[in-house]
Order: sequence, then C-alpha cells, then structure tokens
Amino acid sequence: MYLQKISLVNFKNFESQSFDFEDKINCFVGDNGVGKTNVLDAIYYLSFAKSYFNSVATQNIRHNEDFFMIEGLYEIGEKVETFVCSLKKGNKKVIKRNGKIYEKFSEHIGYLPLVIISPGDRDLITEGSETRRKFVDNVISQSDPYYLQNLIKYSKVLAQRNSLLKYFAANRTFDALNLNVYNQQLEAYGSLIFEKRKQFLDEFIPIFKKRYEVISNSRETVDLVYKSQLHEQSFADLFQQNLEKDRMLQFTSAGIHKDDLTFEIEEYPIKKFGSQGQQKSYLIALKLAQFDFIKGQSNVKPILLLDDIFDKLDDARVTQLISLVNNDEFGQLFISDTHRDRTEAVVKKTKQSYKIFEL
Repeated sequence: MYLQKISLVNFKNFESQSFDFEDKINCFVGDNGVGKTNVLDAIYYLSFAKSYFNSVATQNIRHNEDFFMIEGLYEIGEKVETFVCSLKKGNKKVIKRNGKIYEKFSEHIGYLPLVIISPGDRDLITEGSETRRKFVDNVISQSDPYYLQNLIKYSKVLAQRNSLLKYFAANRTFDALNLNVYNQQLEAYGSLIFEKRKQFLDEFIPIFKKRYEVISNSRETVDLVYKSQLHEQSFADLFQQNLEKDRMLQFTSAGIHKDDLTFEIEEYPIKKFGSQGQQKSYLIALKLAQFDFIKGQSNVKPILLLDDIFDKLDDARVTQLISLVNNDEFGQLFISDTHRDRTEAVVKKTKQSYKIFEL
C-alpha cells in the first residue's frame, strides 16, 4: 500500500494544492510555518478521520473559508482507491471510499494503517493517563475493529452512568437497580477491553524492548508496565467499593477508563529519571514497535510519518533511525524538516527513491 497523490482544498494554510508522491521516501522542507507538518497531518487525517495535532475539527478549515477537503489516491494491492475526507461548518464530517460515504468512521479505521513520530509524542511521557490509553487503543483498533466497537460502547455507557449519578445528586434520589443496569453493561464491555489490552501488551512489550535495544545500542534496559484496577478486583467489586465515592463525585471513579501505562528505564519512571536523549529514544522505539505490531497483524506496511524528527535528535540517533528504515521492512515514508541540505544528505544514504518538496 502507498499514497500516490494527495489534494488539499482549504486545509489549514493551503488554499488548493496537490502532491504526487514516490512510493518510498517523500520529504517536505522549508521554514517553520510554511505548512510542512500540515501536509503530514492531512495524510494522517485520511487514515483516522481526524487531525493528529488539533482536536477541534473546524479549526483545520482555512481562515475565512467554510469547508475543507482532502483527497487521497492509494495503491492498495492491484487497485487504486480514492478516499475523501471533508468538513463544512455546521455539518458533520464526511469520509468517502471510492465515492461511497462511510456510515460510521469506525468502519474506516485500520484500512489505511499509519504511524506518526512527532515532537508532540512527548505528551505520552508528560501528560496524564488518558494520553497513554489513547496510544494503546489506537494501536489495537487499527487491527481489531471489534475492540474499537467495544471501546465506543463502553464510552457511551460510561457517559450514561455519569449522567445518572449527576441526576441522583441533583434530585436527591437514588435507584440502585437502575444504576446496576449500567454496571452490568460496563462490566461486559470493559472485561473484553481489559483482556484485549493485556493480550496486546504481552505481545507488544517484547517488540518495544527489542527496538529500544537497537536504538540505544543496549546501553540500558526499559519496560512498559500495565496498571489497571482490574488486576486486583472484579468490576462488580470495584463498583460496590466505590459506590459512595461515585455518588459524591457524580462520576464513575473505577474501571478500565482509569488504566495507565508506566514508562520505565532501569526500573525507574522515565519521566523523572530519563535524560532527554533517553526519552526521545524511548518514544521512537515505542512508535517503531507500533509499526511492527500493526504490520504483523495486518500484513500491510503502514505509512510512516516523521515530523520534524531531525531537529529533535543528534546525528548519531538520526543515522541510527534512518538505518532502521532503510530496508524492506518499511514501506512509504514521509519526512518534514527545516533544512533541505540536511534532509537530502540523509535520504541519499538510503539509496532509495525519494522526492523533495520545497514549501
């Protein structure tokens, strides 16, 4: 699978622009603010029906316009397929595959597998547990549509239970039977999600450790630890134990929506004890392991986006990273950078076909 061409209309800073791509390496170079990352984000949009960098969809529309459209032509197997993602202010977002509108975005997720490595990934280390859960859910969802469906159903029931808890508080009432209906549904969906996360991490952690070992030249050991209340207690016990707390807080304080990952280096949290270089290497290993896992599950090489990666790594790590992607393990690669000469010098070493777009 590879992206042959992308066309942008009113997307972020682009009024109307098209790009024809190489099937191996494509580089966007230019000063900050010219739109390099925006092109990568448009490619991401076609895979996930959302921006990697801006969660407010309407803010991706060019200033003083009322819609945006992204169109991509992909070679998938022996066929060329067209995907269009568009949004008009006041309307719902639309995604089409070969002219046919998806009824649910979840039907599309995983069809165009993609992994992005970006400076923003540092949020995985510095931000709260939701960011790390989303990472896990994103990886699993690209290869397991049933997991995504369970996740959507769990989130919907969770919102309903929270609304009921607020209703109880506002009206000074309580109905245990009504609440238990939601408890049972959360347990049904949540147990499946918990088991899938456990299974995924059992497979994913060894892949991640192997990637880090190569990137760091085996200088230190790392680990990922799955934290979940479900390791110690059942859903039923958690709901019973936290009932009074939930009534007081007016939201559900226990469940798989509280799961987290601990990022460790030499058995200590990397957030506190890892150097900047170690943290960067950790995140790159995490994303390359994501690539390996998705490829192993789908037998398709995901598109790999490297956003502003060279500015954030020293020369040794850049060389190491490029050597990793310079083989048939990887498919199509997109790079953004502020320095054309640096980028060209790096990609020439790969002896792969490449194209440089100067913005």
